[in-house]
Amino acid sequence: MRRLAGGRRRDTDETAQPSDRPVIRSASRPARPPSFRFDPVPDSPQHTDTPATPPTPAPSPDAEAAAAASPMMAQYLEAKRAHPDCLVFFRMGDFFELFFDDAVVAAEALDITLTRRGQHAGEAIPMAGVPAHSHESYLARLIRQGHRVAICDQTETPAEAKKRTGKTLVRREVVRVVTPGTVTEETLLEARSNNFLVALAITGAAPDRAGFAAVDITTGEVMVESVAVEGLAAALARLDPGEILVPERLVQRPELWDLLADWRDRLAVQADSRFDSTAAERRLEALYGVATLEAFGSFTRAELGAAGALLAYIEATQTGRMPRLEPPRRRAEGAVMEIDAATRRNLELTRTLSGERKGSLLTTLDRTVTGAGARLLAARLTAPLTEPGAIDRRLDAAGFFGEEEALRADLRAELKAVPDLERALARLTLGRGGPADLARIRDGLARAAAIKARLVEPRLAEPPAEIAGAAADLGEHGVLVDRLTRALVAEPGALARDGGFIAPEYAPRLDELRTLRDESRRLIAGLQARYAQETGIQSLKIRHNNVLGYFVEVGPGHADKLTGPPHGETFVHRQTMANAVRFTTTELGDLERSIAEAADKSLALELELFDDLVGEVSGRADAVGRAARALAVLDVAAASASLAAERDWSRPVVDDSTAFTIEAGRHPVVEAALSAEGGPPFVANDADLSGDRRLWLVTGPNMAGKSTFLRQNALIALIAQAGLPVPAGRAHLGVVDRLFSRVGAADDLARGRSTFMVEMVETAAILHRASPRSLVILDEIGRGTATFDGLSIAWATVEHLHDVNRCRALFATHYHELTALASRLDALACRSMRVKEWQGDIVFLHEVAEGTADRSYGVHVGKLAGLPAAVVARAQEVLEALETGEEGRKLTTLADDLPLFSAAARPKSGGAGAPASGAPAPGPSPVDEALAAIDPDSLTPREALDLVYRLKGLNGTG
Repeated sequence: MRRLAGGRRRDTDETAQPSDRPVIRSASRPARPPSFRFDPVPDSPQHTDTPATPPTPAPSPDAEAAAAASPMMAQYLEAKRAHPDCLVFFRMGDFFELFFDDAVVAAEALDITLTRRGQHAGEAIPMAGVPAHSHESYLARLIRQGHRVAICDQTETPAEAKKRTGKTLVRREVVRVVTPGTVTEETLLEARSNNFLVALAITGAAPDRAGFAAVDITTGEVMVESVAVEGLAAALARLDPGEILVPERLVQRPELWDLLADWRDRLAVQADSRFDSTAAERRLEALYGVATLEAFGSFTRAELGAAGALLAYIEATQTGRMPRLEPPRRRAEGAVMEIDAATRRNLELTRTLSGERKGSLLTTLDRTVTGAGARLLAARLTAPLTEPGAIDRRLDAAGFFGEEEALRADLRAELKAVPDLERALARLTLGRGGPADLARIRDGLARAAAIKARLVEPRLAEPPAEIAGAAADLGEHGVLVDRLTRALVAEPGALARDGGFIAPEYAPRLDELRTLRDESRRLIAGLQARYAQETGIQSLKIRHNNVLGYFVEVGPGHADKLTGPPHGETFVHRQTMANAVRFTTTELGDLERSIAEAADKSLALELELFDDLVGEVSGRADAVGRAARALAVLDVAAASASLAAERDWSRPVVDDSTAFTIEAGRHPVVEAALSAEGGPPFVANDADLSGDRRLWLVTGPNMAGKSTFLRQNALIALIAQAGLPVPAGRAHLGVVDRLFSRVGAADDLARGRSTFMVEMVETAAILHRASPRSLVILDEIGRGTATFDGLSIAWATVEHLHDVNRCRALFATHYHELTALASRLDALACRSMRVKEWQGDIVFLHEVAEGTADRSYGVHVGKLAGLPAAVVARAQEVLEALETGEEGRKLTTLADDLPLFSAAARPKSGGAGAPASGAPAPGPSPVDEALAAIDPDSLTPREALDLVYRLKGLNGTG
């Protein structure tokens, strides 16, 4: 990227003039920020942060050098001192500049040119910058890399600065701090995903439990809950927050620090005082204008501390402005299915193992047509409910649209045109919205009215509770929609400062100012024609430049006509040139001032009208927010019905029992992939883990579908409790409180864990936490170590699941010896994946049947994978020897009997000593001919001994 490409830069400060800046090489420095960060604004002058492991500070000029800095550089240094952990974007004319170490970091992170400009403390100042008009795209890249950015913008014009101080150095202030958890710009957000800011707090009274608070400032959603310390990782995995606030004392505890290992690059360490529950309670009461929080729920001190820390952080980063936040919703313990991070990763709920959204369960299920609907679907899928009544209400809503096909089609057509009301409202209430956001409110509420009219038509069946509630929440917004429709043009721009967004006839005074501004050419042309007629100088022109403004220009031969009677008093001489003489008039000067003032006044009036419209929307923010939420609920319900109709999915029965019966179940992602590729239909399978069959031991060859079968049943349970139709002919499921999955192989080198160690850690977590209401799927436990070690671990794990956890479980294994447990464990049932052998090959039927597999067919799978024929043949020989050998036979004996390296000694086609390609095979050897002529039954012992010596001689070894 060329730093100054695309146009000349304009500076507004007298101290910020353009200059040629030599390019220097970027210093070697990591672009990533420290592993955790600190609050940008201390709570009090006495407060200082003391991190557990201090981050590397960016070098900054010392106090003496700062005192000698230029006025503009002093402004920058003041902003940097207040935000030492941020990259400071310092506004200079058309650019945001970065200096000193910030410039070095940004140049490397953004791949922009690093230059030098001026000196400070006797050394050249590193400097880099990005255009102000496109700075959001650069912000997006920095935020995705984990940086935090303080925006130090100009808060007055040079003219205002000159009136205030007599100098043109404008005032600059940090207007906001952009962090990963507080971004609001469309370019920095994924439209179909939430961006949560989370805070954790632990009190001395309950050290084993954490207050867990989360907010998405772009939607106003606030959640609070109490989480067991060992469940923190699972809670964080559920929300996947962009930023996590933690108190200093928390990172001082090694066991907690280790629990947060996967999230350290998202931690923002805050002063302990930010989490004070008493101050937090006052802050929450002030925000919501209540005398007590009892109406919102009964909160623990840790929960209050976490929620208060969120508010303090938002206020600090937004420089005092607060977004619209809904009252906090307290989630009761056990209200949602607990799913740990490993299980979410293994089941690929929102992202595949490679980190892609495409191919995940969420993208397979998502038929929503709005951003808010997509976010709500993701929230439901990542936090399935455990209360059957609430699940049924969601299923009732989907069923209603399943029966009302015409209504569903009309509704989805309307919803496709609904803009993102939630995020538009958040930007407007934060003071960062624009005319386009007002238009989104206008258009979205207008669509909401049309949707509500369709939902309350008398001919429709009585809607279920969730649909009726959504229809009521859509509300009545006719007055607001009417005003916004009259006030705004059809498609206003994004920025209010650009003007042109107020519709004609809405404000008569604005129309007058616009007429004067927009018809300046006509007015000037009319004045020029009149002057030409009055003076008789047909070549008279009215021109304009940046020095003189508007002026009358005539040739030198006509100048006397304008200086003498009768026009001498009208035309005032301004400038004489070799080929022209220039004049002005009082009328022309007045017109020029009117035109300039009209442009400024029209923009100022538009901005006033904009603020007035924003104020009206903000005054109705709660009602608009409810309508936005209702539209999302309707979108998810209609999308679920469309999915069920499209894929032939069914409504599950979910209750408080421990049933687990699935008929004709399918894996949603695999089935969708086969359909998209035009492949064979997915083979459906039943599963019944109810009662005395709650633990299935599944055996069978690789590629037969064991892992797919395990995953599909876990996903069906999860989808059902999310309140969605399931990919099965029928499903009756007792509520699952915790879902565990140990599938696949992966290491964790960052924490020094091998593949087998990761397997054991995840298995240990399951065996410690699974309850009788849990669902566990385990695939190939023990395969990462020696055969007998692995078999022993798998054996003991099966026994523990059966006797201690007593949960519903699917256990896939190649250890066929485990099937012997069926004779002792009453609730253990053996199932196998069916295969068919045909002419030496095998056909995978992908069907689950009663019984056990006696072979794993690994050699056949190797053949399908393309192993060399010699390797496949040799593997088959070894396998047969192992399968038929005596128990306890030593491998060294096997090596003697079956030389494992004999394949390497065999000549290769075309190699030295081998027959040429296409040559006939050699005839039988002398040994072969001698053996062929012998009748073994007629040999005496002496003759047999002689024969051995003769054969050795023929073979050349005698």
